[in-house]
Amino acid sequence: MSLVFSARQDSRPDLLARWLPLLQTRQARLATAVVYLALIALAELVTTYAEPRVGLALHGGLLVILLLHAALASDQAYHRLLLSLALAPLIRILSLSLPLLDFPLLYWYFVISIPLFVATALTIRVLGFSREQLGLTIRKVPLQLLVALTGIAFGVAEYYILRPEPLIATPTWGSMLVASVILMVSTGFAEELIFRGVIQRASIQALGRFGLVFVALLFTILHIGYGSIPDMILVFGAALLFGWVAEATWSLLGVTLAHGLTNIVLFVVMPLLAPLQ
Repeated sequence: MSLVFSARQDSRPDLLARWLPLLQTRQARLATAVVYLALIALAELVTTYAEPRVGLALHGGLLVILLLHAALASDQAYHRLLLSLALAPLIRILSLSLPLLDFPLLYWYFVISIPLFVATALTIRVLGFSREQLGLTIRKVPLQLLVALTGIAFGVAEYYILRPEPLIATPTWGSMLVASVILMVSTGFAEELIFRGVIQRASIQALGRFGLVFVALLFTILHIGYGSIPDMILVFGAALLFGWVAEATWSLLGVTLAHGLTNIVLFVVMPLLAPLQ
């Protein structure tokens, strides 16, 4: 008995020596991630409630800092986390700076998604993520379809929270179809690829399981512009669900359909069924 006890005692320093650097590295990554999360939140608050041009400058500064920080990071997981995070301020920079005043609001989503898709593709190439790691697979189709249906509930709930103006001035079957395709591709697929694909994969590699919560918080922070705390609570819950599903199934199919359906119901269907009084 004394020999077993002695062996366990002797192995503990070895285990600590082996795991302590890893734990310290993960703690450092987590601290850095939280700091960047707070800075992105600050930039969003300034953009929404103070001066959009100052918010744009803050997001631009964050983008440069994240790219430089990623270039200097020697640890691969740390590098991937920082580079993937650069997509967050880029989203806001594009939405604030592209000259789209002459475009109908619906087509803003499409135009903004084009440079986002290019930036995301370049980021994926640099990070070296495979199609399977990003969730670009079709698995567990019945479950994915059930997840997709949650988008209807989320869309109805968000409509009664936000009461947005309809995206289509004079709805026809053709215009509704075009709007649905744009929202499904330019918001559903684009945002799920970025958040539940690229950023979540990098976050889980760098932060462990907390990466799911981190990405949900980041996604919620980028909805500050709607100016609604109830909406942010709803978005956070949906982001947690989407993140868990994407990680559990290693597929973006269900969450992409759910995300797209949420926005289709929010901006196209509900304004027709329950128009503003």
